[in-house]
Amino acid sequence: MVATPVKTQKRLTIQVGEIAADTTAIRSLDWDRDRFDIEFGLQNGTTYNSYIIRGEKVALVDTSHEKFRNLYLETLTGLIDPKTIDYLVISHTEPDHSGLVKDVLELAPQAVVVGTKVALQFLEDMVHQPFERKQVKNGDKLDLGKGHQLEFINAPNLHWPDTMFSYDAGTQIMFTCDAFGMHYCSDDLLDEDLKAIEPDYRFYYECLMGPNARSVISAMKRMEALGEVKIVANGHGPLLKHNVDELLRRYWDWSNAQAKAEKTVALFYMADYGYSDRISQAIAHGIIKTGIAVETMDLKSADPQEVQELVKRATGLVVGMPPTTGDYVGETTATIGTILAAAHNKQVIGFFEAYGGSDEPMYPLRNKFRDAGLKEIFPGIRLTDTPTEITYQLCEEAGTDMGQWLTREKAVKQMKSLDTDLDKAMGRLSGGLYIITAQKGTVKGAMLASWVAQASFEPLGVSIAVAKDRAIESIMHVGDRFVLNILEESNYQVLMKHFLKRFKPGEDRFEGVNVQTASNGSPILTDALAYLECEVLSRMECNDHWIVYSKIDSGRVSKPDALTAVHHRKVGNHY
Repeated sequence: MVATPVKTQKRLTIQVGEIAADTTAIRSLDWDRDRFDIEFGLQNGTTYNSYIIRGEKVALVDTSHEKFRNLYLETLTGLIDPKTIDYLVISHTEPDHSGLVKDVLELAPQAVVVGTKVALQFLEDMVHQPFERKQVKNGDKLDLGKGHQLEFINAPNLHWPDTMFSYDAGTQIMFTCDAFGMHYCSDDLLDEDLKAIEPDYRFYYECLMGPNARSVISAMKRMEALGEVKIVANGHGPLLKHNVDELLRRYWDWSNAQAKAEKTVALFYMADYGYSDRISQAIAHGIIKTGIAVETMDLKSADPQEVQELVKRATGLVVGMPPTTGDYVGETTATIGTILAAAHNKQVIGFFEAYGGSDEPMYPLRNKFRDAGLKEIFPGIRLTDTPTEITYQLCEEAGTDMGQWLTREKAVKQMKSLDTDLDKAMGRLSGGLYIITAQKGTVKGAMLASWVAQASFEPLGVSIAVAKDRAIESIMHVGDRFVLNILEESNYQVLMKHFLKRFKPGEDRFEGVNVQTASNGSPILTDALAYLECEVLSRMECNDHWIVYSKIDSGRVSKPDALTAVHHRKVGNHY
């Protein structure tokens, strides 16, 4: 298989590669994109993948982001005469994959658009013109000839309510759009370098697929029934071929772990209204970090029976405000009513606005749930402007607050288990006292730490154990930079007390603290004994913590004769 770069415009490029018989990938490479319209940043850009299948009939699977309009359409028309396209298969209608559907249909008005019922409804609002259509459901087939027969798999919520997979039995390629993808931009068409893509593959799953673990499991069971998958033709990043079995297994294991979680939060949003999907993803990511499972559901396309069943088994609810006007008001009103009727007073709840222009007022709905006995965990998130990095940080921290509330009984029980010899022996492992400070873009974070150790001489490096539910974890990924502030034995109490307190979502952790700015942009605590400027090189997962290995770029001691503060514990089962 040969992948050939064709056109370049600044840092947007197009890559074309033949991936199987009669099957061509068109990859739009977005090298410099550092944020994907949601709460998490990108370290390695991203791609938007589209595919041509040439049987006796020709199918185009997905398009691209509108920013690639000229590059993509020039490449497409150079590969094939648009008048010969028989089918335009829409895996889902999120704009990064369907942003050029209208443009393609103008070039190929004869093409029949193939998609789920929900996808075709969404497209009507996007295209604003008549188009030929073919609605498909799970198990339906489309014969393209020459051995290429597409069979469709319903995969709702991965991560869009209208998602479907397409399996070509002739080439054993599974077209999966967002599922099994990653935000990773490189010249590699395929997953040859597993080590390079592993962190982005996992992070992508956590942010987009983890909140829909049960849906992942359902889709993978349907995939298995179709036969062997030789290539996963995803929507972002390199295609999976060399490590298909391994990377599919990881999805299966991660999703089963989520599905078996003791507690679940049901999160309701609207997929194509305002910033509802992005805000919901940020909140969901915060919840999942605490070990609580999340299941998301679109307010306007949700089945009433499924809504009722989800609410009844959930321990927490998060509701995004729907619009008060538009075509789906009846559906969303009915869904909200179903949620309210199924809710009970042992549950907790949180609310957010979508900033879509006509959001239903939050407070009357909140009062109804309060009257039903539900406890509101975080203050309602009200958007008054376009969300920023700080907004998404606030949303993630709100989700973490909900998750920590739901796990508080387990945490208290663990802390009370003080009498085992093992716990007491582990408690004799001492460590220094440190405060990690970081800034990425406009997002700042800080954390008191004691599980820190030098890990290497060349390069000079340290390892730090960071609990998964710490807010700062989100800005300590590979490539991120931070400062390790070392506290002084005779002068640590004030700083420790400040950073031990519980901060509200979005609250400035540095208010009232003397800081200066390091060369890597992170805050340095002026009253620290010493500091080290660090860059994350790798992360290793250890159940409830991440072990973050970082190289040290520079450092300084303010008091050469002073000693490092030491943290002594009585037991080893909590901090």
